[in-house]
Amino acid sequence: MAKSDRVAAIGVGYSTTGRRTGLNRRQLVAQAVTAAMRDCGITADQIDGVVLHAGIAGAEPPGLDRIDALDVAQMFGMMPISFYNSDQGGPAYIHAAISAIAAIQSGQAHTVLTVRVINQRLSSEQERDSVQGPLFVPGDSQFTQPFGSVTPIQTISALPAQRHMERYGTTEEQFGAHVISQRANAALNDDAIMRDPLTMDDYLNSRFVSKPVRLLDCDYPVDSASAIIFTTEERAHDFAKKPVFVESASLSATDVLPAGFEKVLDMNHNSPFHAAELMWGRTDLKPADVDCAQLYDGFTIIVFQWLEALGFCGEGESGPFVESGATKLGGSLPVNTDGGACNVGRRHGANFCIESIRQLRGNESGARQVKDAEVAVWANAVGPFSGAVLMTSS
Repeated sequence: MAKSDRVAAIGVGYSTTGRRTGLNRRQLVAQAVTAAMRDCGITADQIDGVVLHAGIAGAEPPGLDRIDALDVAQMFGMMPISFYNSDQGGPAYIHAAISAIAAIQSGQAHTVLTVRVINQRLSSEQERDSVQGPLFVPGDSQFTQPFGSVTPIQTISALPAQRHMERYGTTEEQFGAHVISQRANAALNDDAIMRDPLTMDDYLNSRFVSKPVRLLDCDYPVDSASAIIFTTEERAHDFAKKPVFVESASLSATDVLPAGFEKVLDMNHNSPFHAAELMWGRTDLKPADVDCAQLYDGFTIIVFQWLEALGFCGEGESGPFVESGATKLGGSLPVNTDGGACNVGRRHGANFCIESIRQLRGNESGARQVKDAEVAVWANAVGPFSGAVLMTSS
């Protein structure tokens, strides 16, 4: 990214967060945006762009009754693609961030507020109302859903995890090592909800959700809003907090489910590898330059896939890499230093952007601060669609 085109993050904020807060989406957004504006000392009249993602829009079954940009790209054989819009939940926040970056670089706006919000009660009611009575399953899904492949737990977690174990010898204990490490980080984070320490016995005794995925491998649903403000490099130094700069960013979509099952399972061809290739191709920095990584953990296997896709370890080596302690605080590559979505709550990537910014500011993460952190990467989603952003402190 040309230095004259650089975009900076200047303000971050969270709303009240909890399993059932009693707050609606407007209230959650108001809290998060107010916090982000106070964080950097900006006023509303200084913001000229807003991008918001409010959760999975609708609950229509995939196939003939729903169409979005990803469906069009797949219909016409355009995959893989490197820019798109989508209502899918996993990559939700990274769409907002990259839209803001693009708007600033193209001159459409100079300062953009990005927001991610989800209300569990509304989402649960929406999902419940969508499946009253027999479920109509059109299109490609008729060949997968009747046989048990119904949710992301199966499609982007259980099946890839099982294949990773069979192909590379990855063990349950290696998955557990990551879960335990994340929880230790969460214990140092006042924003985390799950903070009690975990042992390997705790992990191995937690129930299976879809084997080999356990309950402790899954992110934690919450009511929450997150807000991040981006601006130009020129304006970034006018605000209260140290700016953090976007060095490189990417989006990727390969074949969407269920038609893209084989590519989702083949970790050398799914979207994280494509997103990583694009991101690294837009910077002179290398994986060895990264001081900390905030990697999407909707399910544990996703972190393992991102470690390999981003080049922090070789193909099939993420299990031993995590087991070695490399991803712990104090290791060669601290991962999910805020505790990850399994512990701070499901925010679909916004927490990873905020944690990267706080780490690179250098003085906001307390006991979990990575010493002399100058480069951070955060990555969002997995399987058929994903993205990654590289950020620097200067």
